[in-house]
Amino acid sequence: MVRILHALPLCCLLLGLLCVLQPGPAHAASINSNALDPVTADLTAGRADDAIARLNSSLSEKPADAEAHNLLCRVYYQEQRWDDAIHQCEAAVQLAPLDSGYHLWLGRAYGEKADSIHSIKAYGLAKKVRSEFEHAVQLDNKNVDALSDLGEFYTAAPGIVGGGKNKAQGVVQALEALEPAQAHQLKGLLAEKDKNYPLAESEFKAAVEASGPAPDAWMSLASYYARHKQWNQMLQALHAGIDADAKAAKPHGPALVDGAGILGRSHQEPQLAVQLLELYLASPNQSADSPAFQVHAQLSRLLEQQGDHAEAQRHIEAAAALAHEYHPVAPRAN
Repeated sequence: MVRILHALPLCCLLLGLLCVLQPGPAHAASINSNALDPVTADLTAGRADDAIARLNSSLSEKPADAEAHNLLCRVYYQEQRWDDAIHQCEAAVQLAPLDSGYHLWLGRAYGEKADSIHSIKAYGLAKKVRSEFEHAVQLDNKNVDALSDLGEFYTAAPGIVGGGKNKAQGVVQALEALEPAQAHQLKGLLAEKDKNYPLAESEFKAAVEASGPAPDAWMSLASYYARHKQWNQMLQALHAGIDADAKAAKPHGPALVDGAGILGRSHQEPQLAVQLLELYLASPNQSADSPAFQVHAQLSRLLEQQGDHAEAQRHIEAAAALAHEYHPVAPRAN
């Protein structure tokens, strides 16, 4: 599930087209999925170089394998190589146009590219984001990730590229039946944009309750407080998220990376941020959402700020060993 905490400013999409096309054999052009299992493991563990080598080898033999193109897009996406990601995701969509997930990833790649260029060209890309997310929802109106991204796009994007509160409300209704916690988070974002902060806080809290409570939901609440410089509430929510993560079936997961990011951007408890990232890197429960090379780079920045130059360099080298083409941009502020 996509964490709203990590949503892109120009991401997420539309719903008003529920003339649902039945997805056909989405991977008809793909090789046996078992052959790509090692790539999936590389993606989860953040072994970008290994994944790229495997996929290029596979595609040299079977260039029409849609799933391999999509996986290669996702590796490039992790490395923030937006043009390369777009190229591979476009190939996947062309080969398997009825796959909802492929359209979703193409939309995400367009969104990150749009966010990176900060020019009038971003508007054209934003329209492509909307188109791909809409198509993803058309193809599978139960795709929670696509619906979540769709709703966030409607909430954040200006009307000139297809954003709008009423459209986002339609997505909320669809999410309520599928994933209530995500619906509450989207309602929180809508209220926050309307500057109805009591309602926004209430919705983010409701998302925590509806989630179980899940560590990710706590971190989303902490992120809301950080955006409004409510530091005490932020730290309370963040520590609750850490506790929830420790009690989870798969502890020390990506919520810890979210928490460290919130602390880093807020300039709060830097040593705790370091500890969270170290726990994650030592965990067997890593996620493709937070690849290890990104976390090594994040940890290096924190250690450099604390004056531990030797450890900072060690983590930069660890990141490069996993993804030598990764050149991180400065993190966004809350």
